[in-house]
Amino acid sequence: MNFHQLRIFVTVANRGHLTQAAQMLGMSQSAVSAAIKALEASSGARLFNRVGRGIELSRAGAAFLPEAKAVLDRMLAARLVLENLSQHVVGSLSIAASQTIAGYWLPGRLAAFQERFPAVRLDVSMGNTRQVETAVLDGTADIGLVEGRTHADTLIRSRVDVDRLVLVAAPSTTIPTGSAGPDLGAIRWVVRERGSGTREALEDLASRQGLLLDDLNLSLILPSNEAVRQAVEAGAGATVISERVVARSLDEAALRHLPLELPPRDFAIITHGERQPSLALAALGDLLRNNAGTTCVN
Repeated sequence: MNFHQLRIFVTVANRGHLTQAAQMLGMSQSAVSAAIKALEASSGARLFNRVGRGIELSRAGAAFLPEAKAVLDRMLAARLVLENLSQHVVGSLSIAASQTIAGYWLPGRLAAFQERFPAVRLDVSMGNTRQVETAVLDGTADIGLVEGRTHADTLIRSRVDVDRLVLVAAPSTTIPTGSAGPDLGAIRWVVRERGSGTREALEDLASRQGLLLDDLNLSLILPSNEAVRQAVEAGAGATVISERVVARSLDEAALRHLPLELPPRDFAIITHGERQPSLALAALGDLLRNNAGTTCVN
């Protein structure tokens, strides 16, 4: 039993899904499955029940989960003590970021951080806003970056940048309109999964027009920004998405920008208010806040 196995176990237990946990950890599903099997073999206990295509905690797994979380917390605290005693920015950081940030905002800033602090190893995972919030809460991530709302009172949240959202469709896609612009209730929508900040933005737009998300024609639900962009380019419908994701498609006329004014949304850092930040985490937070306007090459 080791730190790596415990971290994987806690992530799988919190997600209740091997594929989602693997995506969050930045690992292959087979590697995650192998780590769980190794942990079960070393303990002699089955930690998960395989139910159809899904998994759920067994009775032993449910009893082990709080202990595993406690061990992770103690190991993280011990690491923090050693890092802070050295007074050098060293060690490792686990970063969880939502898809728009991870794909289009974060990479250049992490490169700048590593140029300044080469002794810090960065371990980045990607998920939607809800998954990132969970990772910070359960300690599998030291810091999260999200564009959607978070709900836990124990989180410290600070804005680091602003994102522009746009309504787009393929040039050949007919968009129903009314007297006030695009008819949201009549559009075929291509959207992200539940828990994503991008889907939340569409829900907010519908609410401002007196509609529920369930009132919209959600014709296609996809798990990534790139899948949404490609489906919309292929004529599957329209979507609300970050301008960063579709900038090239707009330039190349693969998509068109529809006239609808959308409010900006925040890119935010989230950290756990009850965990003392390491020197490395404080340095990363400072860089992200102070370089909010940096242009990144993707």
